[in-house]
Amino acid sequence: MKNILKLFLLFTSVSLSGCSDFLDVNDNPNSPVSENLSLSAKLPAALVSSVNQETIQINQIGAFWGGYWGTSSEGVNLFPDMKNYNGPAIRHQRDGIPVWENAYTNILYYQLIREQATTEKASFYAGIAKIMQAWHFLRLVDFYNNIPFDEGLQGTKFPTPKYETGKSVYEKSIALISEGMTDIKSATAGSQPNTDDILFKGNKVLWLKFANTIKLRALLRQSEANNAAYITAEMQKITQEGSGFLGVGESATIQPGYLLTAGKMNPFWENYYRNVQGVTTANYTDIRPTSFVLQQYQLRNDPRLAQLYVAVNGEYKGVLFGNPNAESQYNRNVTSAFKGPQENTNRAAGLFKSATQASVMLSSFESLFLQAEAAQRGWLNQSAKSLYEQAISESFVYTGVATTQLPAYIAQTNVAFNETISRIIEQKWLAINSISSIEAWNDFRRLGIPAIPNSLDAASPNDRPLRFMYPETERQTNNVEASKQGSDDMISARVWWDAN
Repeated sequence: MKNILKLFLLFTSVSLSGCSDFLDVNDNPNSPVSENLSLSAKLPAALVSSVNQETIQINQIGAFWGGYWGTSSEGVNLFPDMKNYNGPAIRHQRDGIPVWENAYTNILYYQLIREQATTEKASFYAGIAKIMQAWHFLRLVDFYNNIPFDEGLQGTKFPTPKYETGKSVYEKSIALISEGMTDIKSATAGSQPNTDDILFKGNKVLWLKFANTIKLRALLRQSEANNAAYITAEMQKITQEGSGFLGVGESATIQPGYLLTAGKMNPFWENYYRNVQGVTTANYTDIRPTSFVLQQYQLRNDPRLAQLYVAVNGEYKGVLFGNPNAESQYNRNVTSAFKGPQENTNRAAGLFKSATQASVMLSSFESLFLQAEAAQRGWLNQSAKSLYEQAISESFVYTGVATTQLPAYIAQTNVAFNETISRIIEQKWLAINSISSIEAWNDFRRLGIPAIPNSLDAASPNDRPLRFMYPETERQTNNVEASKQGSDDMISARVWWDAN
């Protein structure tokens, strides 16, 4: 944790820049500048940092391990650690994937906002900070299991913070969300954020729905973990609170002022589609859909397929994840790339709409699928079928498919709601493809749905990644505490809620 604490010390003296600067051509909205600014300047920068981690780093991990992405034969040497599940390489201090470091840095950003908000009696800001801290804590447990919570929130006071069980962190995170909701409700009129809240523009109702949706996702995550009494109690609290969840037209998205300028475009676009000159990125050139994901759309005559990918000679051609052999049938020119406006007669496509499109934090369709699953499990007194169909409809809207095609689509035998959890998860998996892909990996660990093929580059056909190893930075600075957690081997050690 000491490297993260160095960032914390820097941040305490110079805070993140604000949304007012996002349209200044000298500033980069994806890499906030450090200045000593007000809450209205710190909040948008923290939210940008959160959504960037979610839509780039975390989404990419889920896209590979959740069954969506592979690489062309020319890209056989790209993303090797993702393909062969190389835990030590993934946790490497210099060349690894710093999920831990980025998340704790974000948590400490929000801690500073909390502390300033408490001093200034700005309860709405404090509430947002608590909800977003919980978001990151839950993500950390999903990757690492046991992590520091109480002592991890106190900056430099505990350079070697004690770990708490993943289950305890989940419960404390849900409680922290409740605290944040109470803070938001208690905010006096006129004290709420406005345009500096780049997620909901100070809309109290939407923040409360968002908070409840995060809770619901956390409760469903533990559906197989023999924790029924706790889940029942928390669902009752959500029902009694009464705000509900994100619904139709209520996606949590962030547009901080993206511009058609290098370094200021939507980061998903700029990483996976085209640069400011319109040249395709290296990721676009070699990332390809898996044959499995294409097959699943095709089996359902899914109209989203044509919005997501480019057909090659009238057919959609995918690759095999972990391709150990560079076979010509998986070359760039004979496999389907992502579809964007330049491949769609200058119209918005399924994933790539424009260089200034909003980034998705939590979509309406994911929320509705969560509600559908909860209703099917008897946790909500609502129609699972109705929620399921609304979720598909919202996915159609997002990907640019006319909702007039919905009736025929859901009338198909392999799409029509059949009162099973598996049917809900199948459609959720198709909807969150490359948008919130990490949820596909989480659902696969939790339920084994859908039957995602394993990497061809895995050491054994039965080897699957179950978690991340604790990062090298943590092993170097807090190894006594990390070692107390037992094995963190990514193939054999599980996070607490993974009972499969």
